[in-house]
Amino acid sequence: MASLPRPLPGMLLPRSMSKRRAIAAINASGQAAFLARCGRHNIILIPTREASSTSTRSLHSSSTQSSPSSNLTLSGVPPPSLLPNHQHHHRQPQDSDMGPPKPAPLSVLPLITVLRSWMTATVSSSPFLLPPSLAIMSMLAHTSNPVLNPDSNPLLRALLKKTFYAQFCAGEQPAEVARTIKGLKDVGFEGVILGYAKEVVAPHGQEETGFVSKGPVEETRVDMEEIDSWAQGTLMTLLLASRGDYVALKFTGAGMLALQCLRQGADPSPQLKKAIESICVLAQSRGVRLLFDAEQAAVQGGIDKWTVEFMEKYNRAQPVVYGTYQAYLKSTPETLSRHLQEAKDKGFVLGVKLVRGAYLGSDPRQLIHDTKEDTDKAYDGIAEALLKKDWEVGPLKGEGEFPGVAMVVATHNRDSVIKAKRILQQERKTNDVAFAQLQGMADEVSCELVAFNQQGAAEKQERAKAYKYLVWGSTGECMKYLLRRAYENRDAVQRTVGSRDAMRAEVLRRLKSLFGFA
Repeated sequence: MASLPRPLPGMLLPRSMSKRRAIAAINASGQAAFLARCGRHNIILIPTREASSTSTRSLHSSSTQSSPSSNLTLSGVPPPSLLPNHQHHHRQPQDSDMGPPKPAPLSVLPLITVLRSWMTATVSSSPFLLPPSLAIMSMLAHTSNPVLNPDSNPLLRALLKKTFYAQFCAGEQPAEVARTIKGLKDVGFEGVILGYAKEVVAPHGQEETGFVSKGPVEETRVDMEEIDSWAQGTLMTLLLASRGDYVALKFTGAGMLALQCLRQGADPSPQLKKAIESICVLAQSRGVRLLFDAEQAAVQGGIDKWTVEFMEKYNRAQPVVYGTYQAYLKSTPETLSRHLQEAKDKGFVLGVKLVRGAYLGSDPRQLIHDTKEDTDKAYDGIAEALLKKDWEVGPLKGEGEFPGVAMVVATHNRDSVIKAKRILQQERKTNDVAFAQLQGMADEVSCELVAFNQQGAAEKQERAKAYKYLVWGSTGECMKYLLRRAYENRDAVQRTVGSRDAMRAEVLRRLKSLFGFA
């Protein structure tokens, strides 16, 4: 169905022109610029590109918990204050660091996307609406009742598909996914981080229960079918991505045997290893990079082990495999320092996706930093040390000793984005860096990066490559992913309120522009 005509983003309508005449002129124009006569003045309006009306959505949350920055020095990763030549800035990053972009950053988004984001953020930030919404989402994500399964209930599927699914996911079929990706790139994003939604996750709050070591794992016919299904979905995802894009994958999506191997810290089973190898080979041939997602603490040690092994094999000339490091874990600086040392010793590029953390509700509390402020310090300290390739202590001290690092700065925190972007502008030795936010979340931060790139292109400034993380799959397959996004929003209320207010302000700005009051 064709979308209803509407004014182009950022367009001002003259007061003397009726709405019907204005819409007719806009529809008839179809050009890069639209000339409207307003009294005695001519206003040349240059609309920004619009995204496809099919929006999508996934990086990881800004945790509400954090840890003392002093923990960083224990593992060789210094906080910003200990870095050589570090300038102490007591002021908060100002809006001028990102712009001010014109037109308004959110003007590049279709109106339906802005309204849907406003609705989602309103629910997520409401103490009255969020708890029942979480209960319903959890029930739908873990149900065995076909009536409550969106893939078998067409009415439920239609409701979810037009709301939460459309907000966060790319589509159910390849053609739909391709339209969504094109829409994001048309807006101005560098590319996408695409994931296959199928995964195996215990009900929320029960992730600590699971397997214990029982000796060597054995592959059953069911295990092999689960692995094959996961591999085929991931290979299809790679075919949907383009050169320069990223594909995210969760090892638990390969089924219960993969989960068991990770819990035991064992090597992947023969069938699973063969599947991962085929995924890496296809990614390398297509110029697509792989992000191995972090998961619950109970399996993260196994994930780290597998990740480094595949990095050593495939990250020789160019980075193909990236590990995910959660800054809210106290152990992350030590883990990262160990992996950097291995990269230096064995001669491979370390791929780093740095996030705050997405399993606040399930990871053991003692593993997580004590306050949000401490997590923020940990995140910014690690990011600065990696971007500057400057370690104050430990065996990696000194630029000459530093291994190759490719990095994805995955955060919804605007201050962290501004700080990292400022370092990019100052440091010429840092160039393999991307910024990423989950589709449907922190769109005001993402669009600000896009606007910065468009505004700074003529000035030949260092680009802040902006990506959106989203998943694809059937509505039912995406329910567990959507549930985690819901819990993530609950754990980052302050950020969600900021998104809600930004979307509301954008709607008001468009209304004022429509009637000539802006």
